Order: sequence, then C-alpha cells, then structure tokens
Amino acid sequence: MESSILTLILIFSVLSVIQLLYYVMSKTQPNIDYTDVGFRIKTWWGMLVIFCLATFLNPVVSLLSLMVLTFFTLKEYFSMIKTRKADRRLFLWAYLTIPVQFYWIYIEWYGMFIVFIPIYVFLVLPLPRLINKGTVGFMRSVSSTQWGLMLMVFGLSHLAYFQFASPQYGAGLVLFLVVLTQLNDVAHTIASLYFGRRRIVPTSNPNLTWEGFACAFLATTGCAYLIYPYLTPLSPTFALLSGMLISLSGFFGSLTVSVLKRDLLIGDDGRFDALKKSYLSRVDSLTYTSPIFFHFIRYFYEFM
Repeated sequence: MESSILTLILIFSVLSVIQLLYYVMSKTQPNIDYTDVGFRIKTWWGMLVIFCLATFLNPVVSLLSLMVLTFFTLKEYFSMIKTRKADRRLFLWAYLTIPVQFYWIYIEWYGMFIVFIPIYVFLVLPLPRLINKGTVGFMRSVSSTQWGLMLMVFGLSHLAYFQFASPQYGAGLVLFLVVLTQLNDVAHTIASLYFGRRRIVPTSNPNLTWEGFACAFLATTGCAYLIYPYLTPLSPTFALLSGMLISLSGFFGSLTVSVLKRDLLIGDDGRFDALKKSYLSRVDSLTYTSPIFFHFIRYFYEFM
C-alpha cells in the first residue's frame, strides 16, 4: 500500500506539471489548436481517479466506473448511426450485453468473457432485427451494432479485467496502459501540429501525420522504459516491447475510429466536429490498446 501511495503522489505531481504546461501553451500560443491535448489530459485525470478508487476502496468500484464509461461510449457511437424504428430493439439488446460482459469479469470467468460478444452475441444479435422487422437495412444496422460492441464494450472491458486477473499488479498495469496510450495520442498530435507535413489519411483525420507517428512511437517507447519499474513487474525488454506495441495499436485504434466516424457521418461535418469532444474521441485508441496489451501480458506472464 505504501508503494502504491508513493506512485500515486508521483503520478499526481507529473500530471499537475503537464496540466500547467498545457495551460501556459494554450494561453501563449492561441493560434495553435490544443483542444485534443486538453481532452487527453482530462482522460488521464479520470483514469487516475479510477486507479485511486481501486487502490483505496475496492476493484469493484473501478469495474462499475469502467462499465459506465463503456455505456456512454456505446451510446455516442449509436448516436452516429442513421437508424430506423426497427433498430431500437437491436440497440436495447446491445446495451444489455454491457452488464453481462462485466459480470463475467466480476466472477472471473475468463472463458465466457473472451467469447461472449465475439461469438454468442454475434450469433444472437440479428434475431431482434429479423423478427417482424423486414430486411431493409438489415446488414448495415446489425454489422454497425456488432462493430460498436466489439470496440466500445469488448475492447474497453479488458481495462476492468486487469485488476481481477491480477489483483497485485492489475491497477498498475491499467495506469501504465492508459498513460502510454494517451501520451502516444498527445505526442502524435503535438508533433503533427508543429512539424507534421505528410498526412496519413487526410480525408478522415488531418491530425495524423507520419512525422507525428514517428515522434509518438519514440516518446511512448521511451516513457514505457522510464515508468515500468513503478507500475509494472515487467522486465526492461518487455517494457520496451509493450511501449512499441501500445504505440502501434493506439495509432491503428485512433485511425480506425476516425474513419468509422467519418463514414457514419458523411455529409454532417458539424456533428463530426462536435464528436471530437466526446467520450468516444477520448478512448478511441484504448479500444485497440486494451485488448492487445492484455493478451500480450497474459501470454507471457503467469500472474495474469
């Protein structure tokens, strides 16, 4: 407990410095848009609160917090889909999978946790859309809903499973993952703002550049090596590999969700800009980094 408190104090101090730097930069350089950086920093603070709750109270509190996060993220995703009245029952079934998925985590039934949404929900999900609802728009509504469940519920639910799979190291691994994921996004954004030239996919996210990707990759890998002794039981080699893996998967997660939002909101640029401030935009990278990092650690380390 004492080491956890010292870690929390250290992280709080670092976040305070980053928050101060963000405030100074946004005031002294008003011509540069630091909005995305500000939202990422807020995500750090939010995850620090969840980490504190798990450390001082009970992992169940953080599980419930993450369950609420997945609900709001899925809700924002569904708000982007052009729906018919026939899709309402489908969305209701999708929402009901959230408490069930987190219940598997609570009882530590890994086998059901890992197959529930990818297999059972995938097979059953079309039923409410098929029964007396016709065939018009069937493929788009069902496939879009399954995509949302896989990313917003299945992907993010891995954050909660860390602490149940490894009560000793889980909370630290979650914080390690979140800090590196958000740092990767922030480094990519700042590097792209200052000297980004070659955009990766300009039609979906003009903030993603190859120069930003390279800087973010180096910064995330270096940070992983610096903070792993305080948050994880990993070896130096696996800490470096984890940093690389989180940077790459975070980039693909952010890119995928950006393209997904642009596709769902074609012709509605105002709505697209408004969603930049949403929960979905804050956790887009985590939908990829959470499951990938979880299974990477589980494969190589027995404590998971």
